Amino acid sequence: MIQVRSVWLLLLLPVSSLVWSADCVLPTVPDIPDGASADMDAMLEGKQAVTAFQTANSEYLGCLDLILDSHKAKIAAGQDEAIINAANQEFEKVTEQYNMAVDAEEKLANKFNDAIRVFKPANPT
Repeated sequence: MIQVRSVWLLLLLPVSSLVWSADCVLPTVPDIPDGASADMDAMLEGKQAVTAFQTANSEYLGCLDLILDSHKAKIAAGQDEAIINAANQEFEKVTEQYNMAVDAEEKLANKFNDAIRVFKPANPT
């Protein structure tokens, strides 16, 4: 009976991960205005887009955290090596998604800060 249950859990693990991952919505990185040619309105819209992205990305990372916690629990509680290995593989995939989302946010912030650095001298007040 335990072996049959382990096989079912092993079969459901990737499916449940896909369902959970589908609930986590990766936000789209917004375009940043060109600081050399943008006006103040475009820069303010760019700032709003960055802020909205950061909020959505924070929600996405929180969602991934829940998935990571679930995989950690499966790994810690697992007695079946196949289930532990599957959970480890999924944990690594989700960790990669998490790291890519953090990198995207950092790149976006740097790109917007660069646009501001170009915008200020081109538009003295």
